[in-house]
Amino acid sequence: MFGFLFVLSKFVLLINQFFKMKKILFLSAIAIATASFSNTVFAQATQTTATAAVDKKGPKIEFKNIKHDYGTIKQGADGTCTFEFKNTGKKPLIISNAQASCGCTVPEWPKQPIAPHKKAVIKVKYDTHRTGPINKSITITSNATNSPTQVLQIVGTVTQ
Repeated sequence: MFGFLFVLSKFVLLINQFFKMKKILFLSAIAIATASFSNTVFAQATQTTATAAVDKKGPKIEFKNIKHDYGTIKQGADGTCTFEFKNTGKKPLIISNAQASCGCTVPEWPKQPIAPHKKAVIKVKYDTHRTGPINKSITITSNATNSPTQVLQIVGTVTQ
């Protein structure tokens, strides 16, 4: 009987220690999560403040239109359109890439920096030898502080 009571008391102590450890682990997890959240919020606030400071001094890109609608055009017609933009910032704007969503759309962009307050054009040629709906995108990558990535869109229909 004494052996049973001894084993039972050890078992109760073991369970008690288990729940204490569980409570400590739970509280530690909450503390770590709170610290991580606080650091994330602080980092985001710092990044937003830094970006706001850069926005005032860096290049900015402003497009006249970001969507061109061909309407209905005939197969084989000229599928060229242009997207006019202006550098409204205080430093030169550099377009580093213009990537179309498929090979039937070919963008041409200025390779030279665009001076502050100057306009430029991105020319897009769509292959109108394909009939059917047009819904393509062109992703522009630049050093613009207001919109480093800008998506342009062309839509319409090519008929026979």
